[in-house]
Amino acid sequence: MKALESTYGEALIAQRESRQSESEGVVWKRLFQEISEGSSRALAELYDAACHRLYGLALWRTGHREDASDVVQDVFVRMARRRKELSQVRDPRAWLLSVTHRAAIDLTRRRRVRATEPLEAAVSLVAPAIDPSRALDAARLSKYFRHLSPAQREVVYLRHFGEHSFREIGVITRVPTFTAASRYRRGLAHLKRQMMEESP
Repeated sequence: MKALESTYGEALIAQRESRQSESEGVVWKRLFQEISEGSSRALAELYDAACHRLYGLALWRTGHREDASDVVQDVFVRMARRRKELSQVRDPRAWLLSVTHRAAIDLTRRRRVRATEPLEAAVSLVAPAIDPSRALDAARLSKYFRHLSPAQREVVYLRHFGEHSFREIGVITRVPTFTAASRYRRGLAHLKRQMMEESP
């Protein structure tokens, strides 16, 4: 019976995520079309809708707040410059995340020689302002995430915080679906080991 309840619960979650993704996809598709027609209002609306997700991905990829902000700004500058091409994009969400992923990698490669702040100093997870009691949990999880490889950290971020399927993660990161799933499983196993080692 528990297995059936678990399967049913997972199905409901997947269905909810699918509906949320669909409605967001429709809105983003409309905004891409309007941006391609020259609407600066649509570009601002898309920025408001997407900037936190893009920033989170860029931060996890670069490990630096300033670099993550630069990546997001670069993505929207590219969109404004190539606006006429946006009407041809079939999946705006995947396109935006893929462009952000590549821009973060490019920026990281260009800045390797730059002196950097240690990743330990960057806040990876932040508790919602409405629940400050979760700040300790966020800080603890951030510490664990720092020990994952960048590829594992990125997949875990995209899956849990970006709410993407493994297929979407594969498209965004340009790896096969099974590679995305494998990185995710290895990342979770690593996190679990760390948490168990720290438990009294």
